[in-house]
Amino acid sequence: MSKKRAIFQEVSDSAKPIASNSVGIIEKNSNEKIRNTIQLWLKTLFVLIVLIILVGGLTRLTDSGLSITEWKPITGALPPFSAESWATEFNKYKQIPEYKLQNEGMSLSEFKFIYWWEWGHRQLGRVIGLVWFCGFIFLLSLGKIQKPWRLRLLLIGVLIGVQGTVGWWMVSSGLTGTVLDVASYRLATHLGLAFIILGYISWFILLLGRNETFLLQARRNAEPKFIFLSTGLLHLTFLQILFGALVAGIDAGRSYTDWPLMAGQFFPPDLFYLNPWWRNFFEDPGLVQFVHRISGYILFIFCIYSWSSVRKSGNESLKFGFNLIFVIAFFQMVLGIVTVFYAAPWEIAIVHQFGAILLWVAVLRARFITKYPPNNALSK
Repeated sequence: MSKKRAIFQEVSDSAKPIASNSVGIIEKNSNEKIRNTIQLWLKTLFVLIVLIILVGGLTRLTDSGLSITEWKPITGALPPFSAESWATEFNKYKQIPEYKLQNEGMSLSEFKFIYWWEWGHRQLGRVIGLVWFCGFIFLLSLGKIQKPWRLRLLLIGVLIGVQGTVGWWMVSSGLTGTVLDVASYRLATHLGLAFIILGYISWFILLLGRNETFLLQARRNAEPKFIFLSTGLLHLTFLQILFGALVAGIDAGRSYTDWPLMAGQFFPPDLFYLNPWWRNFFEDPGLVQFVHRISGYILFIFCIYSWSSVRKSGNESLKFGFNLIFVIAFFQMVLGIVTVFYAAPWEIAIVHQFGAILLWVAVLRARFITKYPPNNALSK
């Protein structure tokens, strides 16, 4: 008598072995070239996201973010070409508070300088959206991607689309009233979402670099303590990035240029002078910089603790990962102090922002290794 089949078992699956070299993304018996294509696509998006974070930082540091006062995702791809169209764009800029209160008398050539920064930032965003869309449609047309990974890759596209909307939501906060810049909390949301997108792309690239058999076996050997340490670093690093965005949003890095004190004292003067009280955490330069400093100290102390704990492990890959985090965190802290001393010039501030990207990716990599430790270097 034949053995009864499980009620939900597919007939076509009853005699199919699971390929040992499957990565859980491509259908069985598919070409390795497809997986490499997906990795190349994601790595291209990774580079573009890093680039747009840096261009966005330079756009902010050059006060260029409000130079384009409209949101035209499609038609805005073409910049002004004629003298008349340039005059039209300049007149639109003259209607916002930043021009009236800060840049009155700006020449057309000066306006073009800030316009090109913002236009380049938006254009790069369009390129990212196009690269994702074309790549995703191409991969779907192959019919080789399993559903869980189709959803993961779709998630990246959804977040990119949301990011474009958040970008305009941020810019619109600086076009009315008496404000000279965008709302700092909206800037933090915009930058935070960029790092989330970068994080997902990084994680997917790491997953694609290992086959499913390795991932299943390695996960059984993971140590909860090391996972806790890497997860804590991930959360603290992301929080520090958000605090850094709040500093950038109101130029708080230029308000106090001494260290380790602030205006000669531990706490900045005139704390909580704004009402209601919660506004101080977003709009008081002294308190915003103070919070960023303290969170940086906490992050670095936790880096030292994590690094010293992992040194006892026999996992060489894990030790290298945490060594890398420690080195990057140390130089990032030093660079932050230098940025304060020199009142955040754009040349130093943008390197500091790039350091945040390096630290974020290094922590993500360590988080991956703690979750999937190599079989040939298990921790003791």
